[in-house]
Amino acid sequence: MDFPLVNACLNGTAAALLVVGYRLVKSGKKEAHATFMRLAFLVSALFLANYLYYHAKVLPGQGGPTPYNGTGIKKALYLIMLLTHVVLAAINLPMVLRVLWLARKQDWDRHKRWARWTFPIWLYVSVTGVLVYLVLYQWNPLPVLE
Repeated sequence: MDFPLVNACLNGTAAALLVVGYRLVKSGKKEAHATFMRLAFLVSALFLANYLYYHAKVLPGQGGPTPYNGTGIKKALYLIMLLTHVVLAAINLPMVLRVLWLARKQDWDRHKRWARWTFPIWLYVSVTGVLVYLVLYQWNPLPVLE
């Protein structure tokens, strides 16, 4: 299985579900919103399980992570994107769990307050997950041989 491609597809799917869920709540369709946000959580959880398995079990047997071979500003931009993606992904998980818990408790005021911060971070993490895949596995220049 092409784990990085599957992970990118899961991230892209999560991003699409998040956007649809956001539009649904803005149009007053709260039940549909809840369904799409639960689906986004499910897809993100599948991503996380796949990602952890790949990094713990598959990647070590393949010789480690794929290096980015770009240089200069391209490498700097990639590393900034990767750093913000990883840091925000770690911060986002407890935030998502909190927002879902508040929805389950029907604590709508706090749910909205937390969701205002959680949604853009979750969307950023999902979109940059796809971008990290594209940069590393599709647009990565060949290594320079010395």
